[in-house]
Amino acid sequence: MVSLEERQVNKQERKWFLMRIRFAEIEDLKIISLYDKHIKMNELKNLIGLGRVLILEENNDFCGWLRYNLFWDNTPFMNMLYFLESKRGKGYGKKLVEFWEIEMRKLEYEVVMTSTASNEYSQHFYLKLGYKTVGGFMPEGEPYEIILLKHL
Repeated sequence: MVSLEERQVNKQERKWFLMRIRFAEIEDLKIISLYDKHIKMNELKNLIGLGRVLILEENNDFCGWLRYNLFWDNTPFMNMLYFLESKRGKGYGKKLVEFWEIEMRKLEYEVVMTSTASNEYSQHFYLKLGYKTVGGFMPEGEPYEIILLKHL
């Protein structure tokens, strides 16, 4: 099992905490499914089995997850990056995406992709991480979806 553990200090409270990133296990299905309404349970179970779901924890408490699949069967595409409301704004998203990118490099992928709705702030988050806008589309009844790509 590959994971990243990082001890950090919260400077405001002078309190140490442990951040850990790991591949999801079947036991994580229940908590992820409480929040992820964009995927069927059996598909989420399959992705966990394939090692395509990452979990970030703080002091062993669930904070959020990243899940991906393959676009055109050959390019890692991040389908979901989600953090509990109370865990946002702590830099965890950046850490989780960077960990995922390292794992994709280990698997010899040279490019990764993601998308976000044009009315969401996350487009700026991805641009700061080096992603480039490469296109988009207009889902019926939804805001314009921006496609982003990054060379690793």
